[in-house]
Amino acid sequence: MLLNIRGKNVSITEAMNERTEKKLEFLSKYFTIDDTMRANVVVQIYPEGQKVEITITTKMGPLRAEVLGTDFYSALDLAIDKLEDQIRRQKTRLGRRHKESLSKNFVTEIEQEEDNSSDEPVRTKTVVAEEMDLSDAIMKMEMLGHAFYVYTDEETEGVAIVYKRKAGGYGLLEVEDE
Repeated sequence: MLLNIRGKNVSITEAMNERTEKKLEFLSKYFTIDDTMRANVVVQIYPEGQKVEITITTKMGPLRAEVLGTDFYSALDLAIDKLEDQIRRQKTRLGRRHKESLSKNFVTEIEQEEDNSSDEPVRTKTVVAEEMDLSDAIMKMEMLGHAFYVYTDEETEGVAIVYKRKAGGYGLLEVEDE
């Protein structure tokens, strides 16, 4: 992740820089951290305290938190908590949205199966199986709105497919080498 820390009316120390990097490591629980992610942190001093603004650009969209605290470290902690709450709410929304539309999608799939009686593929698509863990793959599948997602599992280093089960929940197919 590319990290940019700026101070307005304050100089950024090495300790502040290290603490910010350490605190932003929590993102690895929710996202695959790569060079496309950018984190901009702006620190400003006011008579009431220090304000920390964090803006993170991800593939899924921007995350932003702005907090005024008594000092830099407390404001940073509060901003990180806000970002984590935003991520959790987004994941919950995706889950709820999917549950509501599951029955509609199921009916649509049955109608499409009846209409498509030919055995020839209608479309061919090539995918790159990115390396990630299961929870990242489920989140990516939900955010894309797909019924399955192909990825390379970090633990087994093999190709795996996570999918939505019609009975609810998720299924996992792992490819075994002969």
